[in-house]
Amino acid sequence: MTPGQLHTTGGHRRQATGGGELNGDEKGGQSVVIAEKGEAMIPDERGLHEWLGRVRAGSLGRREFIRILLALGLTPPLIAELLRSRGIANAQLKRETFTPSRRGGGGDLKMLWWQAPTILNPHLAIGVKDDDGSRLFYEPLVSFDPEGNLLPVLAAEVPTIQNGMIARDGRAVTVKLKKGVQWHDGKPFTADDIVFTWEYAADPATLAVSTGSYRDIARVEKLDPHTVKIVYKAPMPFWARAFRAVIPKHVFKSFKGAKSREAPANLTPVGTGPYRCVEFKPGDIIRGEIFSGYHERNWPFFDRVEMKGGGDAVSAARAVIQTGEYDFAWNLQVEDELLLRLERAGKGKIEIAWGGGIEHILCNFSDPGREVDGERSSLKAPHPFLTDRSVRVALSLLVDRASIQEQIYGRLARTTANYLNAPAPFRSKNTRWEFNVDKAAKVLDDGGWRRGPDGIRTKEGTRLRMLFQTSTNAARQKTQAIVKQAAAKVGIEIELKSIVPAVYFSADPANPDTSSRFSADLQMYSFSSGSPDPQRFMEPFVSWEVAQKANKWAGLNSTRWRSEEYDRLFRAAATEMDPVTRASQFIRLNDLLTQGVVIVPFLWRGSASAVSNRLRGTDLSGWDSECWNIAHWYRET
Repeated sequence: MTPGQLHTTGGHRRQATGGGELNGDEKGGQSVVIAEKGEAMIPDERGLHEWLGRVRAGSLGRREFIRILLALGLTPPLIAELLRSRGIANAQLKRETFTPSRRGGGGDLKMLWWQAPTILNPHLAIGVKDDDGSRLFYEPLVSFDPEGNLLPVLAAEVPTIQNGMIARDGRAVTVKLKKGVQWHDGKPFTADDIVFTWEYAADPATLAVSTGSYRDIARVEKLDPHTVKIVYKAPMPFWARAFRAVIPKHVFKSFKGAKSREAPANLTPVGTGPYRCVEFKPGDIIRGEIFSGYHERNWPFFDRVEMKGGGDAVSAARAVIQTGEYDFAWNLQVEDELLLRLERAGKGKIEIAWGGGIEHILCNFSDPGREVDGERSSLKAPHPFLTDRSVRVALSLLVDRASIQEQIYGRLARTTANYLNAPAPFRSKNTRWEFNVDKAAKVLDDGGWRRGPDGIRTKEGTRLRMLFQTSTNAARQKTQAIVKQAAAKVGIEIELKSIVPAVYFSADPANPDTSSRFSADLQMYSFSSGSPDPQRFMEPFVSWEVAQKANKWAGLNSTRWRSEEYDRLFRAAATEMDPVTRASQFIRLNDLLTQGVVIVPFLWRGSASAVSNRLRGTDLSGWDSECWNIAHWYRET
């Protein structure tokens, strides 16, 4: 049996080492470096420094080093950072493109987002579906392609140390803006809009979900109408996580701060993107039409775009792959067996984008059943039993990752014990997962939890009865059932709750059933990194991001877990310019979450979308929105 391979014993025990399963060029989730004689080596911080030194000294060829790291799954930007840290230049990869002869003429592009957007301000968006809806209209300075390369959008070029636009100490970045760009209302896009976007998102009163990406910016200076200088409070190893959506100053200037929720443009966006919004019904449909003033010559191809919400993932997949009624469907959390059957119809196919997506169960460290000062799940009310580590450890042993992957997700996911799985240098090899009902029972016994007359465990009058919530989705309901069945065997009673996605992922602070309010003991969803840099991905567990009444539940930390060590490491990684040292810091952050069982990560998920056989140019990226490249989608005739 190879390292990391799954094994079973009577259906009660399965385990894997290194945080994953054997898959392609991975062994047990660990990345390997192939040495000159062919032997495998597990890289660590010291080892990578030595290899980089050999490349710089000339004893190992740069191209060979890059080829090996690419084969192991490292993204080009990360490789570039590793090489740049040792003064070794590296070229960007080039991609082939289709060039249309004129703008428009492609008719309608029909898409299905079964979790419908509810707001079209990306800085106030709670769910991925809101970000995707906003991306039809708003654009970033740079995008991330499937390999994680930075591609300029509103920036005229990508800043680098080599072109002199990134200061060598990491404290400033100069960005030249593309000229001739217009907002959908005809006003010019200028440096003023970049400065304002920072002011808007960084203002604590705005309660922007993106505020964490702007917190480390000291100021943004307008050098001329099309040049800005971003100055940081400390060295910034990855500047591109900010300005993921630039908004117009002339539209939002009266709604910065406490009035942010009152802006009409939250529902009627005015962006620079390839389509102009003509209709938005929150929770239902978005309709856009071609923006004749779009800044890319002869793009977009389609005349109109429709993003239809509602329904479920199965019906969305069927509408693209089997019936051909739609061109694209997003986030297909559908059993792979069903998708394979649908693909036989020959009208569409499944495309999988691998990024940092993780399906995980979150433990609530506050009490959802107790109200303090008008707030449930308050920091002032610790959870009655999930603050007991033995209960959380038992829960982690009761999640049958292998069965969930094999029976539900198939090719769409890989088992893991890690929260942070990609890029490869950030993946911990210190973790392991195990499904073991007997061991879970012993952990509870040792923790003082005894079975009562009805079989449910109790301790000092507290019963192990949990409410487990997630969004309404067939795959997630089956996952809930698998966990509930295993928990019942050890005396944990679990009540299941499913919430309509439009409600569960809503930004409405008055809605008690949102994921950010977390009015349950356990909850489950998928979270994506959004970029090849993990800083933002690890942010939902810092203490200053706790979602609570005081911030209208706009914080990212719904678990309400707080750790001084985690906060300290997170801050250190935010300014660490050495990429190898920084990777070791992120690995430790991952281990604090998983070994402390703050969460139970169980599947590293690819993002599956249904794509019509005639639709081209989607080029899905696991590091960005599915709509990151929508300006370049076209239909083959």
